[in-house]
Amino acid sequence: MTGNASLVIGIASSAAERRQLAQLLGGTEAFLIVSSVHQARRFLDLVRRPADAPAAPEAVADAPAPARRPVPGLDVDSDRRVLRWREREVGLTPLEHDLLVCLTGTPGEVWTYARLHRAVWGNDHLGRGSDVHSVVRRVRRKLGRLGAAPTIQAVRGVGFRLASS
Repeated sequence: MTGNASLVIGIASSAAERRQLAQLLGGTEAFLIVSSVHQARRFLDLVRRPADAPAAPEAVADAPAPARRPVPGLDVDSDRRVLRWREREVGLTPLEHDLLVCLTGTPGEVWTYARLHRAVWGNDHLGRGSDVHSVVRRVRRKLGRLGAAPTIQAVRGVGFRLASS
């Protein structure tokens, strides 16, 4: 061994998936299990820089900002991966969850296609943006099923934002 320790990072959004992943990685020297790409990126950013160094601008841009103006009645439960509007809730896929974490963290702020792709998919591939549009379409349907007032608005040629209506 060269003296460099290796670390395996696993991403699993539900508690059941995290338990299963822990069993699979049990023989690994060191592993970390997180529930989202955002958590993994924050961890890696902390590991790469000294504690007193400021975060890199691109790392700050990738991470969802803390909720500045929460939308009353709308909540994304990351532990259970559900979207709640008042007393009703609906399950979310990992991509739907990560997209909503971005949009609900900064209601009214426009998230560009590139920024959403980095935050949700973890890479810079954009293609034609159909992957982002597909997830937005599914989330809009779920918001509609809940009868939620907030909507996801498209900003033509730029990206999307959460509007509280």
